Amino acid sequence: MKILLTGSAGFIGMTTALRLLARGDQVVGLDNLNDYYDVTLKESRLSRLTAHPGFKFVKLDVADRPGMEALFATEKFDRVIHLAAQAGVRYSLQNPHAYIESNIVGFTNVLEGCRHNKVQHLVYASSSSVYGGNTKMPFSEHDSVDHPVSLYAATKKANELMAHTYSHLYGLPTTGLRFFTVYGPWGRPDMALFLFTKAILEDTPIDVFNYGNMQRDFTYVDDIVEGVIRVLDRTATADPTFDSALSDPATSSAPFRVFNIGNNNPVPLLDFIGCIENALGKKAEKNLLPLQDGDVPATYANTDALNDWVGFVPGTGVQDGINRFIAWYRDYYKA
Repeated sequence: MKILLTGSAGFIGMTTALRLLARGDQVVGLDNLNDYYDVTLKESRLSRLTAHPGFKFVKLDVADRPGMEALFATEKFDRVIHLAAQAGVRYSLQNPHAYIESNIVGFTNVLEGCRHNKVQHLVYASSSSVYGGNTKMPFSEHDSVDHPVSLYAATKKANELMAHTYSHLYGLPTTGLRFFTVYGPWGRPDMALFLFTKAILEDTPIDVFNYGNMQRDFTYVDDIVEGVIRVLDRTATADPTFDSALSDPATSSAPFRVFNIGNNNPVPLLDFIGCIENALGKKAEKNLLPLQDGDVPATYANTDALNDWVGFVPGTGVQDGINRFIAWYRDYYKA
């Protein structure tokens, strides 16, 4: 297949592209290479892809409407994996406009490109952040998610609603994937594993929010990518059992689906830090702080629907995944 992969210089994007290329797909990778974090890391990821004959890179911002229209019209993609977004919960409190431009305007351009160019299936990244103020655990796709606690979360929920509209109006098959705290080699420098590892190696205290009373459903990147590709290969369809009187947010009478991808095993943050200490052979100095605005104390994915749909549930253990990240980090940064 010929696949557009947005966010191809990103952490999940690079790993997804490598898997698609390995199985023989043509991949057109799009990224704007913005400076939200170290561009050198993005370029290093990209260099692993550009050496492959099946990969073509396009430097473009998804919010660039004329550029996106031209790309779709020229390339005629079979399917689209949309991972590009302005990421980060805390940054959305400082720079909200970046989230509207990338996550709302950009997603509109992707939807329009798919609509007008007969794309067979759009798979896009949503987030566990959409669960916001929900406290019922584990989080289920069948529950309402109408109380976001960050603008980032609100834009991701908006993406799901926008996708449903295009599935309903134009018959565009769309599948949204709610990622739960993804980690692993080549990960983002603004995420906890990277921040903690760097600080511990440099003998710098780490900031531990909510005084350590946090739980996250940490999900290894290879598991995420396995889920993405399995879902890509099974085109979203209308749910024949959908009952509009019950209004299940995860399915529809249109070709629309939403799934959690998480490890289905929340880990206390202090245990996660303990795994990093084990891998480094070094203790962390902890700076205990209150819960930050926009953050939630716990995430926990119900993955029954994903298992039913594609026969897959993530399962990489946290210590194993952290060991692989630390090995990559030491090699990449000569630490």
